[in-house]
Amino acid sequence: MTADPLSADTAAAHRPYREVTDSNGRVYRVGETDRDILGHSRKLMVYLPWIAMMAISVSEYAYGSAEDTLSHAHGWTQSNTFWILSVWVFFQAGIAFPAGWMREKGILTARRAMSIGSGMCLVGFLALSHLSNVWLAILGFGVVGGLGSGLVYATCINMVGKWFPERRGARTGFVNGGFAYGSLPFIFIFNYAFDTGNYHRVLDLIGCYVMIVVAGCAMFFKDPPKNWWPADIDPLTFAGNRKNAASLAKNPPAVRQFTPKEAVRTGMLPLMWVAIVMTAGVSIFGISFQVDYAKQVGFGPLVAASSMGVMAVINGIGRGVVGWLSDKWGRKSTLVFVIVVLGLAQFGVILAGEMKSEWLFLFFAFLSGFGGGAFYPMFAALTPDYFGENYNATNYGLVYSGKLISGLFGGGLGSMVVAAWGYDGAYALAGGVSMVAAAIALLLRQPGRSGSDVLTAQAQPTG
Repeated sequence: MTADPLSADTAAAHRPYREVTDSNGRVYRVGETDRDILGHSRKLMVYLPWIAMMAISVSEYAYGSAEDTLSHAHGWTQSNTFWILSVWVFFQAGIAFPAGWMREKGILTARRAMSIGSGMCLVGFLALSHLSNVWLAILGFGVVGGLGSGLVYATCINMVGKWFPERRGARTGFVNGGFAYGSLPFIFIFNYAFDTGNYHRVLDLIGCYVMIVVAGCAMFFKDPPKNWWPADIDPLTFAGNRKNAASLAKNPPAVRQFTPKEAVRTGMLPLMWVAIVMTAGVSIFGISFQVDYAKQVGFGPLVAASSMGVMAVINGIGRGVVGWLSDKWGRKSTLVFVIVVLGLAQFGVILAGEMKSEWLFLFFAFLSGFGGGAFYPMFAALTPDYFGENYNATNYGLVYSGKLISGLFGGGLGSMVVAAWGYDGAYALAGGVSMVAAAIALLLRQPGRSGSDVLTAQAQPTG
């Protein structure tokens, strides 16, 4: 029985959207507004991921401030506590690709990924609170807690990229920033109100807080349809909004939707992976050792805590600012700038330590925090810019998986370098690694498009 072409045409005419194709063959689904799909503004898909990211940030960015108390409470060595964080980072980053694959196959919805992640985060904090055996703590906080935080992180970042394909830099940076400065209250709690007499209660309450906030946000998560594009912006000429048009001219959409295999074959995704391995390793090194270095140099606990607080706040705010700048400067140029700043900050920390200058130390903590976080939203925005939104969960999962390698040499192996070369040698090595990463980032090119190529083709109906 053959299909009735008239019926197909009638059905297409009643669809709330139409599909247009550009000169490269990329399809855009236009006509539906965010309110048609969600029932409310897509801005909620910025604020809810941001809140969830702030909740899980305590696991990574405040951990360094809790290490001394955890060591005394459980009888762990400094190496034990560093490896617990390293394992957490490994699994937090490692889950991004399989979670993305399951989401795009329809096995795991965004809402379910967030809900499962919230429960696993709670398990992680309970393990850190009640398990003195270091291997069980690694399993509970490092593995289970890391997987839970990774599910939440990957889901939140991909949600923003899918809902804001025309101006994703500022939104992605804003959401990503929550993963850093959300930890600020806990940094000071761990430095001033966290001891061997109350650590059970504090960690248990933090675990419950993370679970409740993330699970609450999860109730409203929903992905847009494949190929969705905002109804008020022409995807072929960028007409409709001057600000969005300027951003798209600097960061044009991907020429087509690349599958993970196709993205790898371009050579650009592997290059991104290498760059994030090196840059994230330097960032994690700073997070892990800055408080200890400040104390060793002779700075008081207020400066040590404030330096980490400064790093966390600027790390987060820097992500939002750089995301906004990338919409104006272009993603790659902004990324290179950020990585260079991160490298210079490592050498600055050495200088501040040698001069015994607390203010200089805080200044370079400021720069280190800025560079050490701002590159994450750049990679998160570059991935769909280069390879499209339809497979972004898996493509960015592959790029972000570089962080699992970074966790090993930034935390655990970083402690070995400190033991062998001292803090000055370790910080100098970190600065050099960052500069090499900046050189690698200069090689990035959008697949299938020359630098001056801008889409100006006329619409071609496809359905």
